[in-house]
Amino acid sequence: MEGIWEKLADWGALYGTKVIGAIAILVIGRIVVGILASLVRRLMTKADVDETLTKFVISLARILLMIFIVLAALSTLGVETTSFIAILGAAGLAVGFALQGSLSNFASGVMLIIFRPFKVGDFVEAGGTSGSIEAIQIFNTILKTPDNKTVIIPNSNVTGGNITNYSAKEERRVDMVFGIGYDDDLKKAKQILEKLITDDSRILKDPAPTVAVSELADSSVNFVVRPWVKSADYWAVYWDFTEKVKLTLDAEGISIPYPQQDVHMHQVAA
Repeated sequence: MEGIWEKLADWGALYGTKVIGAIAILVIGRIVVGILASLVRRLMTKADVDETLTKFVISLARILLMIFIVLAALSTLGVETTSFIAILGAAGLAVGFALQGSLSNFASGVMLIIFRPFKVGDFVEAGGTSGSIEAIQIFNTILKTPDNKTVIIPNSNVTGGNITNYSAKEERRVDMVFGIGYDDDLKKAKQILEKLITDDSRILKDPAPTVAVSELADSSVNFVVRPWVKSADYWAVYWDFTEKVKLTLDAEGISIPYPQQDVHMHQVAA
Protein backbone atom coordinates (compact mmCIF):
# COMPACT_ATOMS: atom_id res chain seq x y z
CA MET A 1 0.00 0.00 0.00
CA GLU A 2 2.81 2.32 0.88
CA GLY A 3 4.33 1.63 -2.55
CA ILE A 4 1.17 2.75 -4.29
CA TRP A 5 1.07 6.00 -2.33
CA GLU A 6 4.71 6.59 -3.07
CA LYS A 7 4.10 6.08 -6.80
CA LEU A 8 1.10 8.44 -6.67
CA ALA A 9 3.23 11.00 -4.85
CA ASP A 10 5.99 10.65 -7.41
CA TRP A 11 3.49 10.94 -10.27
CA GLY A 12 1.88 13.98 -8.66
CA ALA A 13 5.26 15.61 -8.16
CA LEU A 14 6.22 14.86 -11.76
CA TYR A 15 2.96 15.67 -13.57
CA GLY A 16 0.93 17.72 -11.08
CA THR A 17 2.63 20.99 -11.96
CA LYS A 18 2.30 20.26 -15.69
CA VAL A 19 -1.41 19.43 -15.37
CA ILE A 20 -2.05 22.58 -13.36
CA GLY A 21 -0.08 24.59 -15.94
CA ALA A 22 -2.04 23.06 -18.83
CA ILE A 23 -5.36 23.78 -17.12
CA ALA A 24 -4.23 27.34 -16.40
CA ILE A 25 -3.27 27.80 -20.07
CA LEU A 26 -6.70 26.56 -21.19
CA VAL A 27 -8.64 28.74 -18.73
CA ILE A 28 -6.60 31.90 -19.19
CA GLY A 29 -6.37 31.34 -22.94
CA ARG A 30 -10.14 31.05 -23.24
CA ILE A 31 -10.58 34.30 -21.31
CA VAL A 32 -8.01 36.05 -23.51
CA VAL A 33 -9.70 34.75 -26.66
CA GLY A 34 -13.03 36.13 -25.45
CA ILE A 35 -11.45 39.54 -24.76
CA LEU A 36 -9.75 39.61 -28.16
CA ALA A 37 -12.98 38.59 -29.91
CA SER A 38 -14.88 41.39 -28.18
CA LEU A 39 -12.16 43.87 -29.12
CA VAL A 40 -12.19 42.77 -32.77
CA ARG A 41 -15.98 43.00 -32.87
CA ARG A 42 -15.92 46.57 -31.51
CA LEU A 43 -13.24 47.63 -33.98
CA MET A 44 -15.03 46.08 -36.97
CA THR A 45 -18.38 47.53 -35.88
CA LYS A 46 -16.78 50.96 -35.50
CA ALA A 47 -15.28 50.61 -38.98
CA ASP A 48 -18.80 49.82 -40.30
CA VAL A 49 -17.77 46.37 -41.55
CA ASP A 50 -20.61 44.15 -42.73
CA GLU A 51 -22.12 42.06 -39.90
CA THR A 52 -21.81 38.82 -41.89
CA LEU A 53 -18.08 39.34 -42.39
CA THR A 54 -17.66 40.36 -38.75
CA LYS A 55 -19.24 37.16 -37.47
CA PHE A 56 -17.24 35.00 -39.86
CA VAL A 57 -13.89 36.62 -38.99
CA ILE A 58 -14.55 36.36 -35.24
CA SER A 59 -15.59 32.70 -35.49
CA LEU A 60 -12.54 31.85 -37.57
CA ALA A 61 -10.23 33.75 -35.20
CA ARG A 62 -11.73 31.93 -32.18
CA ILE A 63 -11.14 28.52 -33.76
CA LEU A 64 -7.53 29.29 -34.74
CA LEU A 65 -6.66 30.77 -31.34
CA MET A 66 -8.24 27.86 -29.46
CA ILE A 67 -6.25 25.38 -31.58
CA PHE A 68 -3.08 27.29 -30.67
CA ILE A 69 -4.03 27.26 -26.97
CA VAL A 70 -4.79 23.51 -26.96
CA LEU A 71 -1.44 22.79 -28.61
CA ALA A 72 0.30 24.98 -26.02
CA ALA A 73 -1.47 23.06 -23.20
CA LEU A 74 -0.48 19.70 -24.71
CA SER A 75 3.11 20.91 -25.05
CA THR A 76 3.09 21.85 -21.36
CA LEU A 77 2.05 18.29 -20.51
CA GLY A 78 5.05 17.04 -22.46
CA VAL A 79 3.07 15.78 -25.44
CA GLU A 80 4.95 16.03 -28.72
CA THR A 81 2.89 18.48 -30.80
CA THR A 82 4.97 18.41 -33.96
CA SER A 83 2.96 15.51 -35.34
CA PHE A 84 -0.30 17.30 -34.52
CA ILE A 85 0.86 20.40 -36.37
CA ALA A 86 1.88 18.30 -39.37
CA ILE A 87 -1.52 16.57 -39.40
CA LEU A 88 -3.35 19.90 -39.14
CA GLY A 89 -1.23 21.32 -41.95
CA ALA A 90 -1.94 18.37 -44.22
CA ALA A 91 -5.64 18.51 -43.39
CA GLY A 92 -5.72 22.25 -44.09
CA LEU A 93 -3.99 21.72 -47.42
CA ALA A 94 -6.46 18.99 -48.41
CA VAL A 95 -9.44 21.11 -47.39
CA GLY A 96 -7.97 24.06 -49.29
CA PHE A 97 -7.77 22.05 -52.52
CA ALA A 98 -11.25 20.60 -52.00
CA LEU A 99 -12.79 24.01 -51.34
CA GLN A 100 -10.75 25.98 -53.85
CA GLY A 101 -13.84 27.42 -55.56
CA SER A 102 -15.52 28.25 -52.25
CA LEU A 103 -12.37 29.94 -50.95
CA SER A 104 -12.22 32.01 -54.14
CA ASN A 105 -15.83 33.06 -53.61
CA PHE A 106 -15.07 33.86 -49.98
CA ALA A 107 -12.09 36.05 -50.89
CA SER A 108 -14.21 37.82 -53.50
CA GLY A 109 -16.99 38.32 -50.94
CA VAL A 110 -14.53 39.91 -48.52
CA MET A 111 -13.38 42.26 -51.30
CA LEU A 112 -16.97 43.23 -52.13
CA ILE A 113 -17.76 43.95 -48.49
CA ILE A 114 -14.56 45.94 -47.90
CA PHE A 115 -14.41 47.97 -51.14
CA ARG A 116 -18.20 48.28 -51.58
CA PRO A 117 -18.56 48.74 -55.35
CA PHE A 118 -22.31 48.56 -54.69
CA LYS A 119 -24.71 48.30 -51.78
CA VAL A 120 -28.06 46.67 -51.11
CA GLY A 121 -30.72 48.34 -53.27
CA ASP A 122 -28.39 49.43 -56.09
CA PHE A 123 -29.25 48.45 -59.65
CA VAL A 124 -26.15 46.89 -61.18
CA GLU A 125 -24.91 44.81 -64.06
CA ALA A 126 -22.51 42.16 -62.79
CA GLY A 127 -21.69 38.53 -63.49
CA GLY A 128 -23.63 38.70 -66.76
CA THR A 129 -26.89 39.69 -65.01
CA SER A 130 -28.69 42.98 -64.36
CA GLY A 131 -30.81 43.56 -61.28
CA SER A 132 -31.19 45.15 -57.87
CA ILE A 133 -28.89 43.97 -55.09
CA GLU A 134 -30.85 42.10 -52.42
CA ALA A 135 -27.98 40.72 -50.34
CA ILE A 136 -24.18 40.56 -50.32
CA GLN A 137 -23.14 37.32 -48.65
CA ILE A 138 -19.76 35.78 -47.97
CA PHE A 139 -19.96 33.36 -50.90
CA ASN A 140 -22.76 34.75 -53.11
CA THR A 141 -24.40 37.97 -54.24
CA ILE A 142 -28.18 37.87 -54.62
CA LEU A 143 -29.89 40.00 -57.30
CA LYS A 144 -33.53 40.60 -58.11
CA THR A 145 -34.18 41.13 -61.82
CA PRO A 146 -36.73 43.67 -63.09
CA ASP A 147 -39.15 40.79 -63.82
CA ASN A 148 -38.87 39.68 -60.17
CA LYS A 149 -36.56 36.70 -60.54
CA THR A 150 -33.94 35.94 -57.90
CA VAL A 151 -30.44 35.35 -59.29
CA ILE A 152 -27.65 34.00 -57.07
CA ILE A 153 -24.20 34.82 -58.45
CA PRO A 154 -20.94 33.39 -57.02
CA ASN A 155 -18.84 36.29 -55.78
CA SER A 156 -15.85 35.24 -57.89
CA ASN A 157 -18.00 35.79 -61.00
CA VAL A 158 -18.92 39.26 -59.77
CA THR A 159 -15.37 40.44 -59.10
CA GLY A 160 -13.98 38.58 -62.13
CA GLY A 161 -15.71 40.88 -64.63
CA ASN A 162 -16.89 44.42 -65.13
CA ILE A 163 -19.33 45.87 -62.59
CA THR A 164 -21.69 48.60 -63.82
CA ASN A 165 -23.49 50.37 -60.99
CA TYR A 166 -26.39 52.37 -62.39
CA SER A 167 -27.32 53.71 -58.93
CA ALA A 168 -23.89 54.97 -57.88
CA LYS A 169 -24.51 58.52 -59.13
CA GLU A 170 -27.49 60.70 -58.33
CA GLU A 171 -27.92 61.83 -61.94
CA ARG A 172 -27.95 59.90 -65.21
CA ARG A 173 -28.06 60.97 -68.83
CA VAL A 174 -30.85 59.61 -70.99
CA ASP A 175 -29.52 58.95 -74.50
CA MET A 176 -32.19 58.97 -77.24
CA VAL A 177 -32.13 59.26 -81.02
CA PHE A 178 -35.06 60.51 -83.13
CA GLY A 179 -35.16 60.76 -86.92
CA ILE A 180 -37.18 63.03 -89.21
CA GLY A 181 -37.60 63.00 -92.98
CA TYR A 182 -35.34 64.98 -95.29
CA ASP A 183 -38.32 67.00 -96.52
CA ASP A 184 -39.39 68.04 -93.00
CA ASP A 185 -38.56 71.35 -91.29
CA LEU A 186 -35.37 70.65 -89.34
CA LYS A 187 -35.49 73.82 -87.21
CA LYS A 188 -39.12 73.25 -86.29
CA ALA A 189 -38.38 69.70 -85.24
CA LYS A 190 -35.49 70.88 -83.07
CA GLN A 191 -37.71 73.50 -81.40
CA ILE A 192 -40.32 70.83 -80.66
CA LEU A 193 -37.74 68.56 -79.00
CA GLU A 194 -36.36 71.46 -76.94
CA LYS A 195 -39.85 72.45 -75.80
CA LEU A 196 -40.66 68.89 -74.75
CA ILE A 197 -37.51 68.92 -72.62
CA THR A 198 -38.42 72.28 -71.07
CA ASP A 199 -41.97 71.14 -70.25
CA ASP A 200 -40.81 68.02 -68.36
CA SER A 201 -40.13 69.01 -64.75
CA ARG A 202 -38.16 65.81 -64.12
CA ILE A 203 -35.44 66.86 -66.56
CA LEU A 204 -32.62 68.75 -64.85
CA LYS A 205 -31.46 72.20 -65.93
CA ASP A 206 -27.90 71.48 -64.83
CA PRO A 207 -26.20 69.67 -66.48
CA ALA A 208 -27.81 71.22 -69.54
CA PRO A 209 -29.62 68.86 -71.94
CA THR A 210 -28.38 68.38 -75.50
CA VAL A 211 -30.44 68.46 -78.68
CA ALA A 212 -28.35 68.29 -81.85
CA VAL A 213 -28.30 66.88 -85.36
CA SER A 214 -26.05 63.83 -85.18
CA GLU A 215 -26.33 62.12 -88.55
CA LEU A 216 -27.58 62.46 -92.09
CA ALA A 217 -28.62 58.85 -92.43
CA ASP A 218 -29.85 56.94 -95.46
CA SER A 219 -33.53 57.71 -94.93
CA SER A 220 -33.62 60.22 -92.05
CA VAL A 221 -32.03 63.21 -90.38
CA ASN A 222 -31.21 62.01 -86.86
CA PHE A 223 -31.29 64.08 -83.68
CA VAL A 224 -29.52 63.07 -80.48
CA VAL A 225 -31.53 64.07 -77.41
CA ARG A 226 -29.61 63.80 -74.14
CA PRO A 227 -31.36 65.17 -71.05
CA TRP A 228 -30.09 64.62 -67.49
CA VAL A 229 -32.41 63.23 -64.83
CA LYS A 230 -32.33 61.80 -61.33
CA SER A 231 -31.34 58.14 -61.46
CA ALA A 232 -34.71 57.10 -60.02
CA ASP A 233 -36.53 58.90 -62.91
CA TYR A 234 -34.44 57.40 -65.72
CA TRP A 235 -36.85 54.85 -67.20
CA ALA A 236 -39.98 56.90 -66.56
CA VAL A 237 -38.52 59.85 -68.46
CA TYR A 238 -37.20 57.59 -71.25
CA TRP A 239 -40.57 55.98 -71.89
CA ASP A 240 -42.70 59.12 -71.43
CA PHE A 241 -40.45 61.30 -73.57
CA THR A 242 -40.37 58.76 -76.42
CA GLU A 243 -44.17 58.62 -76.46
CA LYS A 244 -44.51 62.42 -76.35
CA VAL A 245 -42.07 62.84 -79.24
CA LYS A 246 -44.10 60.48 -81.45
CA LEU A 247 -47.43 62.10 -80.63
CA THR A 248 -46.15 65.66 -80.96
CA LEU A 249 -44.31 65.11 -84.25
CA ASP A 250 -47.42 63.44 -85.67
CA ALA A 251 -49.58 66.38 -84.57
CA GLU A 252 -47.14 68.87 -86.12
CA GLY A 253 -47.01 67.02 -89.41
CA ILE A 254 -43.38 65.97 -89.11
CA SER A 255 -42.70 62.46 -90.31
CA ILE A 256 -40.63 59.79 -88.59
CA PRO A 257 -39.27 57.76 -91.51
CA TYR A 258 -38.69 54.04 -91.48
CA PRO A 259 -36.58 51.94 -93.84
CA GLN A 260 -38.21 51.49 -97.23
CA GLN A 261 -37.23 50.07 -100.59
CA ASP A 262 -38.35 51.36 -103.95
CA VAL A 263 -38.68 48.64 -106.58
CA HIS A 264 -38.52 49.80 -110.20
CA MET A 265 -39.78 47.45 -112.88
CA HIS A 266 -38.58 47.86 -116.47
CA GLN A 267 -40.44 46.17 -119.25
CA VAL A 268 -38.13 44.87 -121.91
CA ALA A 269 -39.50 44.26 -125.38
CA ALA A 270 -39.16 40.74 -126.69
